[in-house]
Amino acid sequence: MRLHALIMRVLHVIPSLSPSQGGPSFALPAMARALSMQGVEVDVVTTDDDGPGKCLAGVALGQAVIREGFRVFYFPKQTEFYKVSLPLRRWLRAHVREYDVVHVHTVFSFATLAAGRAAARARVPFIVRPLGVLNRWGMVNRRRWLKSLSFRMLDKPVLDKAAALHFTSKQERDEAAALGIQARPVVLPLGFDLGAFGRLPLADAFLDAFPMSMGRQVVLFLSRLDPKKNVEGLLEAFAQLSSEVVLVVAGAGEPAYESALKQKSADLGLADRVIWTGRIEGGLKLSAMAAASVFVLPSYSENFGIALLEAMAAGLPCVSTLGVALAAESEAVVKVAADDTAALAREMARLLADAGERARLGAAAREEALDKYSLDTMGGALHALYEEVRHAKT
Repeated sequence: MRLHALIMRVLHVIPSLSPSQGGPSFALPAMARALSMQGVEVDVVTTDDDGPGKCLAGVALGQAVIREGFRVFYFPKQTEFYKVSLPLRRWLRAHVREYDVVHVHTVFSFATLAAGRAAARARVPFIVRPLGVLNRWGMVNRRRWLKSLSFRMLDKPVLDKAAALHFTSKQERDEAAALGIQARPVVLPLGFDLGAFGRLPLADAFLDAFPMSMGRQVVLFLSRLDPKKNVEGLLEAFAQLSSEVVLVVAGAGEPAYESALKQKSADLGLADRVIWTGRIEGGLKLSAMAAASVFVLPSYSENFGIALLEAMAAGLPCVSTLGVALAAESEAVVKVAADDTAALAREMARLLADAGERARLGAAAREEALDKYSLDTMGGALHALYEEVRHAKT
């Protein structure tokens, strides 16, 4: 009997693992670690993308790079649009038969089409996780006509052949249902090792790095800067709060968009009340959470909301929107409509003024995060799904 028959081998395919791409670059390694803990052998195939016009420096291309319990194969991207990589496609065609299941992450990507077609041709079951791009907001506000054409001509025929569509929330599943994809929908939430967020360091490191926050209440936004995150609405709402409060915008995006946000902040008279940190990680990120009084994620659309989950695990009182799936399904998050800046301002002000309510919400948020979204829970659910689709293969 071959070792392959005894040990499940799973291939994950994603266009980019760059931190510049936000949540997906953190969620996929967490999945791979969770699966390795379940005894699953995991490989990941991706490109060397590191954001627009950039490539990851120092990564070996076409060779296995060992990470925490799994391997990653990087291939050169040859275009920015769709992140086309012909070497990635050649590798998939040559090696896809070596795996029991293929798990593809995102839609409207060359990697998705290449992986789905290669798996279908080799009769290897594949699962697609759309990463929220099939949500109503993304289909309407992101290259609407191009997406509509691509979906009909290229993407839907591949998605229809998938063994399952992996959604991370019921909200994401329900919004995608209108598109009529034939593949079976499955809802499996993400899970992470959240232990570090339950043991926050002192706020000193953040306060020393950004002294404008010293001695003031802090509203923290921590996420990638992108139009769907609704930072414009957050700035407008924050302008209605007391001048004694500072807003920390911890994230990075395309330079032109960042400049436009900073100009809007200045136009609202917030130049001395908004701290732009850029992307922060590690201990400084944890220290920023320790300094925060309230966390806010005002996105129009999120298929899950990893930044919100981290803030919940850190015990922060959180304000978010109905468009963020994790918030919509949580009993421990204050929710407002994304386009209601008055309500957003009102809820932030209410929490800033009520230490008891902040403590109550923060404790409830931490309990929910640690109870429902662990690595073990996600790993077990994914393993069970893979076993199901593998044995259903005809």
